[in-house]
Amino acid sequence: MLLAIITCLVSAIGFSCALKILHYFSLISWHPIGFVKKWELDMAPFTAWLWLGLVLFILFLLLYILLQYTWRVPAFFTSLVVGLAIAFLTEWIIYDLPAEKASFKKLSIPFIVTTVMTCRFVIETAKFHYYNRKFAYRKKLMYKNTMIK
Repeated sequence: MLLAIITCLVSAIGFSCALKILHYFSLISWHPIGFVKKWELDMAPFTAWLWLGLVLFILFLLLYILLQYTWRVPAFFTSLVVGLAIAFLTEWIIYDLPAEKASFKKLSIPFIVTTVMTCRFVIETAKFHYYNRKFAYRKKLMYKNTMIK
């Protein structure tokens, strides 16, 4: 479980920094901590970024726990589907877009790529460690390692 917490912490910090960079260079037209104004919360920007990081940590931890059991499916396909779904839903909710073909032009490709890459990191790590724990008995030697061959 410690590996899951470390992985999710690193991915939450990295994704938060990536969101800040995307917003700074105007690659996304919405502000990552725009929920502060939307919900009329009175908090400093640093506190808002900490809340965003905490929410991302919890989401990535849920993603880690749920998708480690899909170790037979290649991580590329899983992360692509999950990352695209998360990115599309996030921007669809933020922009409040109608469900039509013209709405795809408003979606941010750098945000989609960043989301898919972060999902790939979390899912690949989860699958690797699950597979490693599941088949750890295969790595044990049949003899004692103090025995001279």
